[in-house]
Amino acid sequence: MGQIRRRGNSHQIRWYRNVQRHEETVHSSRKQDAVDLLKIREGDVAKGLPVTAKSVRFKFDDAATDLKNEYNFNNRQSIDELERRIDKHLTPYFSGRKMSSITAVDIRAYTAHRKEQGVQTAKGERIRDVSNAEINRELATLKRMFRLALQAEKIARSPHIPMLEERNTRKGFFELEQLAAVLRHLPVALRPVIEFAYITGWRIPSEVLTLQWHQVNFGAGEVRLEPEATKNREGRVFPMTDDLRALLKTQDEERERLKKAGTIVANVFFRMVAKGRRGPKSARAIAAFTKARKAACIAAGCPGRIPHDLRRTAIRNMVRRGIPDAVAMKLAGHKTRSVFDRYTWSATAISERPQRSSMG
Repeated sequence: MGQIRRRGNSHQIRWYRNVQRHEETVHSSRKQDAVDLLKIREGDVAKGLPVTAKSVRFKFDDAATDLKNEYNFNNRQSIDELERRIDKHLTPYFSGRKMSSITAVDIRAYTAHRKEQGVQTAKGERIRDVSNAEINRELATLKRMFRLALQAEKIARSPHIPMLEERNTRKGFFELEQLAAVLRHLPVALRPVIEFAYITGWRIPSEVLTLQWHQVNFGAGEVRLEPEATKNREGRVFPMTDDLRALLKTQDEERERLKKAGTIVANVFFRMVAKGRRGPKSARAIAAFTKARKAACIAAGCPGRIPHDLRRTAIRNMVRRGIPDAVAMKLAGHKTRSVFDRYTWSATAISERPQRSSMG
């Protein structure tokens, strides 16, 4: 039988689960609040839910730490995006809250808050609306926190997390003339990155820029991705088309030239960077080139294009050339049919007239 005790200006409830006693402070001077909470705890115990004193004290900040640790332990490449969503948006709103106290009403209030907040500058100035897709990614992060906490029996239940409807599915493509125009406005060292992504459909930040020479096999005519480098943790092999071989051969010739000069280059894509204004140049892996890419797209007359458009274009080209869907999925790294279909649905609506492509 549960018990209620007066503790100063508040109350304390006591209940039992598996013969073990649990106590919880009720931050209210009203005894009825303690009675109501005790009924909830005893009801959860009767349902077999893992209710403990520790679980009812488990806070959002603890759940956020657990999720970050899970990403780090599994070497997930999206850890930066996760931390940005947690630290910049979720934490300021939910910090200090007990996970057991967060309800569907609170989550809807958060969604309304994000809609009003929008996208802001570093100074807090609102510049545009935030997309439903971005809010959904934040809500998915919160949902993952609840799922991990449930698995660890740190909370008894997870609230319903209502997601927003997404009607802004991206469907941009690079036509050949657009690609050529963008390449003309990019620095020479960055052009092979775009061309490689256009041919393979691989993800630029995690799969293209991290590619190293030991993954390129000219003899076997293939480029290999290790499982730890892919989003779905599955290895991948892409056969060398004529265009892809020519591109990699050019990069390899530059690597051999640098090697003779005493510089070893591990990454397939690199650029020369000077140490100081007049210092000697050294080869460095390309980390990111967002500003250069955006400027090139604007100059080429196709502003708003994003790296993922290259991925969509490569998959569309595979479909146009008659490559079986199952093969195209493996080459591009799609694990589920539903995601692959989102990339290819528009290919059937586009004219099937033959087009020159870099697939061979």
